[in-house]
Amino acid sequence: MAVGRAPGRARLVGLDVARCLALLGMVSTHLLASRTPAGDEALHHVLAGGRASALFAVLAGTTLALASGGRTPARGRALGLAAAGLAARAVLVALLGLWLGGLDSGIAIILTYYGVLFLLGLPFLALGARALAVLAVVWLVVSPLVSHLLRPDLPARRFDNASFDQVGQPALLVSELLVTGYYPVLTWLTYLLAGMALGRSDLARRTVQGGLVAGGLVLAATATLVSEVLTEDRFSARTLDAARTDSYGTTPTGGDVGWLLVSAPHTGTPFDLAQTTGSALAVIGLCLLVVGALPSLGARVVAVLFGAGTMTLSLYSLHVWMRSVGVRLPDEPDAMLIHVVVLGTIGAIFVLAGLRGPLEWVVGLPGRLLRRVAARPPAGARST
Repeated sequence: MAVGRAPGRARLVGLDVARCLALLGMVSTHLLASRTPAGDEALHHVLAGGRASALFAVLAGTTLALASGGRTPARGRALGLAAAGLAARAVLVALLGLWLGGLDSGIAIILTYYGVLFLLGLPFLALGARALAVLAVVWLVVSPLVSHLLRPDLPARRFDNASFDQVGQPALLVSELLVTGYYPVLTWLTYLLAGMALGRSDLARRTVQGGLVAGGLVLAATATLVSEVLTEDRFSARTLDAARTDSYGTTPTGGDVGWLLVSAPHTGTPFDLAQTTGSALAVIGLCLLVVGALPSLGARVVAVLFGAGTMTLSLYSLHVWMRSVGVRLPDEPDAMLIHVVVLGTIGAIFVLAGLRGPLEWVVGLPGRLLRRVAARPPAGARST
């Protein structure tokens, strides 16, 4: 796999680095304790808690945009083919998530939500960067309030994970995927729209990359500081501290509307969404800046070291399987080290061999078949 200095190539490698960081961040929150023996929030959780999965979702939106035309949205038949291929990919990812959800891994599986997010992103494929960015901001503000108003009238979450066992209860399954689950699609569409706006931007430009870093940091810091000011006299320090490690997708159902002011991870409030979106933008911008500044050899080395980012679907699934019953590895910190070595080694081997991840190959197959069929000349046509 040759990695040169071409802006497009550097952009793709930079995004792969960001995907690898998102994967490892999620793995760390699954394998390492969220608090130190002294009861303080652990450093890895401060850095990755809520942010790694948000980065994963923002990058999903970027992938959606890049697969449907990049800076210039596809039109007409090309848009239809892209949408059909992405819809098939979304369904396959969701089905994989349902299967993984049936394993006793102790992990809140994101893939079913991820697949539904992809489906909900399809109606926005024809939009440009500016329109998508505006929609992301509106969704960030409005969707948490809608969720807060809806949840008291919805059944409480009954399952740790969406799985095939829930297919017989479609109303409950839809309710959990959209509103009450660990990664509720209603509010998480904010991340997808933000990522799609990125994918419609000129990510090869250094000014855009630097703007992502600066703007993302300002957004994250502002959301955190404003939230702290607004909640200082409303909640006790103990309550807010507990929310940082004990929230599971939403604020307390039917609770005080003041909960929408907190910025704790996985609360799905406007401040949580703003903070984690800002963090994701900053990480993506920094990865693009660093990779873009490297010489050809340096970029190639980075591409191999962070090769896991090219096959996150396969490696995330492997991670879940490694944590399932009968395959469970030693507890922290050895389990984390084992995962880093295994996932990193597999990713590096696949990049060096120029191979696509096995699950990436499968979910991308419908799109490739559609493009192949579309490229065939009509029956009876004669070449000239």
